[in-house]
Amino acid sequence: MVKKNIFSQLIVILFSPIILPLAGLLSIVVAFTIGRPIFFHQKRPGLNGKPFTMYKFRTMRNAVDDLGKQLPDSERLTKIGRVLRATSLDELPELFNVVRGDMNLVGPRPLLMEYLALYTPEQARRHEVRPGITGWAQVNGRNAISWEEKFKLDVWYVDHRSFILDLKILWMTVKTVLKREGISAAGEATMTRFEGTKQL
Repeated sequence: MVKKNIFSQLIVILFSPIILPLAGLLSIVVAFTIGRPIFFHQKRPGLNGKPFTMYKFRTMRNAVDDLGKQLPDSERLTKIGRVLRATSLDELPELFNVVRGDMNLVGPRPLLMEYLALYTPEQARRHEVRPGITGWAQVNGRNAISWEEKFKLDVWYVDHRSFILDLKILWMTVKTVLKREGISAAGEATMTRFEGTKQL
Protein backbone atom coordinates (compact mmCIF):
# COMPACT_ATOMS: atom_id res chain seq x y z
CA MET A 1 0.00 0.00 0.00
CA VAL A 2 2.74 2.47 -1.01
CA LYS A 3 0.25 4.83 -2.67
CA LYS A 4 -1.78 5.04 0.54
CA ASN A 5 1.31 6.02 2.52
CA ILE A 6 2.16 8.73 -0.02
CA PHE A 7 -1.43 10.03 0.19
CA SER A 8 -1.17 10.26 3.99
CA GLN A 9 2.15 12.08 3.74
CA LEU A 10 0.78 14.56 1.19
CA ILE A 11 -2.20 15.35 3.42
CA VAL A 12 0.10 16.07 6.37
CA ILE A 13 2.35 18.30 4.23
CA LEU A 14 -0.67 20.12 2.79
CA PHE A 15 -1.99 20.96 6.26
CA SER A 16 1.45 21.71 7.76
CA PRO A 17 0.81 25.51 7.83
CA ILE A 18 -1.94 24.75 10.38
CA ILE A 19 -0.33 21.75 12.08
CA LEU A 20 3.07 23.29 12.85
CA PRO A 21 1.83 26.46 14.67
CA LEU A 22 -0.68 24.35 16.63
CA ALA A 23 2.01 21.85 17.58
CA GLY A 24 4.27 24.71 18.69
CA LEU A 25 1.51 26.19 20.86
CA LEU A 26 0.71 22.83 22.45
CA SER A 27 4.43 22.25 23.13
CA ILE A 28 4.52 25.46 25.15
CA VAL A 29 1.32 24.51 27.03
CA VAL A 30 2.64 21.06 27.90
CA ALA A 31 6.03 22.44 28.96
CA PHE A 32 4.48 24.94 31.38
CA THR A 33 1.66 22.76 32.76
CA ILE A 34 3.16 19.26 32.85
CA GLY A 35 6.86 19.89 32.39
CA ARG A 36 9.58 18.28 30.37
CA PRO A 37 9.97 16.16 28.41
CA ILE A 38 7.23 17.57 26.18
CA PHE A 39 6.88 14.40 24.14
CA PHE A 40 6.05 10.87 25.18
CA HIS A 41 7.79 8.31 22.99
CA GLN A 42 7.56 4.55 23.02
CA LYS A 43 8.37 1.58 20.81
CA ARG A 44 5.25 0.27 19.07
CA PRO A 45 4.76 -2.48 16.47
CA GLY A 46 4.27 -1.26 12.93
CA LEU A 47 3.79 -3.03 9.60
CA ASN A 48 4.38 -6.77 10.08
CA GLY A 49 5.08 -6.09 13.77
CA LYS A 50 8.34 -4.24 13.05
CA PRO A 51 9.08 -1.82 15.94
CA PHE A 52 9.15 1.94 15.46
CA THR A 53 9.24 4.86 17.88
CA MET A 54 5.85 6.56 18.20
CA TYR A 55 5.56 10.13 19.47
CA LYS A 56 2.71 11.81 21.38
CA PHE A 57 2.34 14.87 23.55
CA ARG A 58 2.93 14.03 27.17
CA THR A 59 -0.28 13.92 29.23
CA MET A 60 0.87 12.39 32.55
CA ARG A 61 3.09 13.36 35.45
CA ASN A 62 6.04 11.18 36.46
CA ALA A 63 4.51 10.55 39.88
CA VAL A 64 5.46 7.67 42.19
CA ASP A 65 4.34 6.50 45.64
CA ASP A 66 6.46 6.31 48.81
CA LEU A 67 7.98 3.02 47.61
CA GLY A 68 8.99 4.49 44.27
CA LYS A 69 6.28 2.63 42.37
CA GLN A 70 4.59 4.52 39.56
CA LEU A 71 1.10 5.73 40.45
CA PRO A 72 -1.95 4.55 38.44
CA ASP A 73 -2.78 6.37 35.19
CA SER A 74 -5.85 7.97 36.80
CA GLU A 75 -3.63 9.72 39.36
CA ARG A 76 -0.87 10.72 36.93
CA LEU A 77 -3.17 12.04 34.18
CA THR A 78 -3.24 15.84 34.45
CA LYS A 79 -6.12 18.21 33.73
CA ILE A 80 -4.52 19.48 30.55
CA GLY A 81 -3.70 15.87 29.71
CA ARG A 82 -7.38 14.97 29.91
CA VAL A 83 -8.20 17.82 27.54
CA LEU A 84 -5.50 16.73 25.09
CA ARG A 85 -6.78 13.16 25.13
CA ALA A 86 -10.44 14.16 24.87
CA THR A 87 -9.66 16.22 21.76
CA SER A 88 -7.04 13.72 20.48
CA LEU A 89 -4.55 16.60 20.26
CA ASP A 90 -2.06 14.48 22.21
CA GLU A 91 -1.69 12.42 19.03
CA LEU A 92 -0.66 15.36 16.85
CA PRO A 93 3.07 14.40 16.97
CA GLU A 94 2.16 11.08 15.34
CA LEU A 95 1.91 13.05 12.11
CA PHE A 96 5.71 13.00 12.23
CA ASN A 97 5.46 9.21 12.17
CA VAL A 98 3.22 9.49 9.11
CA VAL A 99 5.78 11.64 7.29
CA ARG A 100 8.54 9.15 8.22
CA GLY A 101 6.47 6.29 6.80
CA ASP A 102 5.95 4.49 10.12
CA MET A 103 2.19 5.09 10.11
CA ASN A 104 -0.73 6.09 7.92
CA LEU A 105 -3.55 8.45 8.78
CA VAL A 106 -5.90 5.44 8.84
CA GLY A 107 -5.15 1.94 10.10
CA PRO A 108 -5.26 -0.18 13.27
CA ARG A 109 -3.89 1.73 16.24
CA PRO A 110 -0.30 0.74 17.21
CA LEU A 111 -0.47 -0.88 20.64
CA LEU A 112 2.21 -2.12 23.04
CA MET A 113 5.06 -4.36 21.90
CA GLU A 114 4.31 -6.78 24.75
CA TYR A 115 0.88 -7.51 23.26
CA LEU A 116 2.39 -9.19 20.20
CA ALA A 117 2.87 -12.47 22.06
CA LEU A 118 -0.73 -12.39 23.31
CA TYR A 119 -2.57 -12.12 19.99
CA THR A 120 -4.35 -15.04 18.40
CA PRO A 121 -3.27 -15.66 14.77
CA GLU A 122 -6.44 -13.88 13.61
CA GLN A 123 -5.86 -10.86 15.87
CA ALA A 124 -2.24 -10.63 14.70
CA ARG A 125 -3.51 -9.93 11.17
CA ARG A 126 -4.01 -6.31 12.26
CA HIS A 127 -0.29 -5.91 11.53
CA GLU A 128 -0.69 -6.76 7.86
CA VAL A 129 -1.09 -3.02 7.22
CA ARG A 130 0.63 0.07 8.59
CA PRO A 131 -0.88 1.31 11.86
CA GLY A 132 -2.89 4.51 11.80
CA ILE A 133 -3.61 7.60 13.85
CA THR A 134 -7.28 6.68 13.56
CA GLY A 135 -9.02 3.51 12.45
CA TRP A 136 -12.23 1.55 12.06
CA ALA A 137 -12.17 0.52 15.72
CA GLN A 138 -11.65 4.13 16.85
CA VAL A 139 -14.79 5.34 15.09
CA ASN A 140 -16.81 2.35 16.30
CA GLY A 141 -16.32 2.59 20.05
CA ARG A 142 -12.71 3.67 20.55
CA ASN A 143 -11.70 2.70 24.12
CA ALA A 144 -15.26 1.98 25.28
CA ILE A 145 -15.41 -1.44 23.57
CA SER A 146 -13.67 -4.67 24.56
CA TRP A 147 -10.28 -5.69 23.19
CA GLU A 148 -11.85 -8.59 21.31
CA GLU A 149 -14.36 -6.28 19.60
CA LYS A 150 -11.59 -3.83 18.77
CA PHE A 151 -9.42 -6.52 17.16
CA LYS A 152 -12.35 -7.85 15.11
CA LEU A 153 -12.90 -4.34 13.77
CA ASP A 154 -9.17 -4.01 13.00
CA VAL A 155 -9.11 -7.26 11.03
CA TRP A 156 -12.33 -6.27 9.24
CA TYR A 157 -10.55 -3.11 8.14
CA VAL A 158 -7.56 -5.11 6.88
CA ASP A 159 -9.90 -7.20 4.70
CA HIS A 160 -12.02 -4.28 3.44
CA ARG A 161 -9.62 -1.35 3.29
CA SER A 162 -10.07 1.09 0.42
CA PHE A 163 -9.61 4.75 -0.36
CA ILE A 164 -13.34 5.41 0.09
CA LEU A 165 -13.39 3.60 3.44
CA ASP A 166 -10.40 5.66 4.62
CA LEU A 167 -12.20 8.90 3.72
CA LYS A 168 -15.28 7.66 5.60
CA ILE A 169 -13.16 6.86 8.67
CA LEU A 170 -11.49 10.29 8.59
CA TRP A 171 -14.91 11.98 8.45
CA MET A 172 -16.26 9.77 11.24
CA THR A 173 -13.15 10.56 13.30
CA VAL A 174 -13.90 14.27 13.17
CA LYS A 175 -17.44 13.64 14.44
CA THR A 176 -16.22 11.23 17.16
CA VAL A 177 -13.63 13.71 18.44
CA LEU A 178 -16.15 16.58 18.48
CA LYS A 179 -18.61 14.43 20.44
CA ARG A 180 -15.76 13.14 22.68
CA GLU A 181 -17.07 9.58 22.46
CA GLY A 182 -15.30 6.45 23.78
CA ILE A 183 -12.32 8.31 25.24
CA SER A 184 -11.81 5.75 27.99
CA ALA A 185 -13.03 2.36 29.12
CA ALA A 186 -15.68 2.27 31.85
CA GLY A 187 -14.05 3.02 35.22
CA GLU A 188 -10.64 3.61 33.65
CA ALA A 189 -8.61 6.74 32.90
CA THR A 190 -7.63 5.31 29.52
CA MET A 191 -7.98 1.66 28.48
CA THR A 192 -7.54 -1.55 30.46
CA ARG A 193 -4.47 -3.63 29.63
CA PHE A 194 -4.84 -6.47 27.17
CA GLU A 195 -4.19 -9.78 28.95
CA GLY A 196 -4.86 -12.08 26.01
CA THR A 197 -8.04 -13.67 24.71
CA LYS A 198 -9.26 -16.66 26.71
CA GLN A 199 -9.51 -19.72 24.50
CA LEU A 200 -12.67 -21.78 24.96
